[in-house]
Formats: sequence, C-alpha cells, structure tokens
Amino acid sequence: MRPGDELDVLKVTPDKYLTVRYAGASGDFNPIHIDEDFARQVGLPGRILHGLYSMAQVARAQTDAAGGPHALRRLSVQFRGMGLPEHELTVTGTVREVADGVALVETTAEQAGKAIIRNAEAELLVD
Repeated sequence: MRPGDELDVLKVTPDKYLTVRYAGASGDFNPIHIDEDFARQVGLPGRILHGLYSMAQVARAQTDAAGGPHALRRLSVQFRGMGLPEHELTVTGTVREVADGVALVETTAEQAGKAIIRNAEAELLVD
C-alpha cells in the first residue's frame, strides 16, 4: 500500500431480513430496525440498517484489503445517514499515508450516492 492507492471497492446488498437477523446477533431490538410499520410511523422510509452493521462493512473492506482482521489496528467512523435493506452499500477507501508499517486509510460507505458513513479512518498494518 502506498499513498494515493485505492482499496478494492466492497459492494454488498443487505437482504430484507438482515435487520431482523442483526437485531438477534447484536441484541439491538429497536423497532426502527425490525418493525416496518413502526419505522414508517416515526417518519422513516421503512426499517433501517443498524449503524454497527454499516460500520462492520467498512471494517470488512479494510481487512479484505490488508489480508485479514489481524491488520486492523484502529477504525473511527462518523454515522451520517440511514442505510436501508435491499439497497446496495458501497465502501471505498484511499490510502492517505504510510509510516512505520501502518497505512492510514480514509474510507466512506454510501447507498444511492449518499454517504451513510463518512470521515472514517482506519489504521492498517502493512508489510
């Protein structure tokens, strides 16, 4: 990895049941994630993805690029929008700098051209 390198783009489309499964796995049963009618009643377009699911996809893109989870030293994100099931999520990243065997990567996650995670930064161990 060198400054200016772009990470491979990660694209994933969460299926319509992902929020229910993720609620069970994470213990976050907030009805905005699992109840379509409730989510609409509070002004949302429908059930929304858990922010931590979106963050996990950002982490996945980093670890894929660096050769495994052992390489991810730090991840910082800002949640900036709502992710929706059945809409493609795209994670991109660019290496900002490399020093002392650690790459600093700026990364974002978008759906339909809108950032749902931005100003994210990862530190990756590199060879």
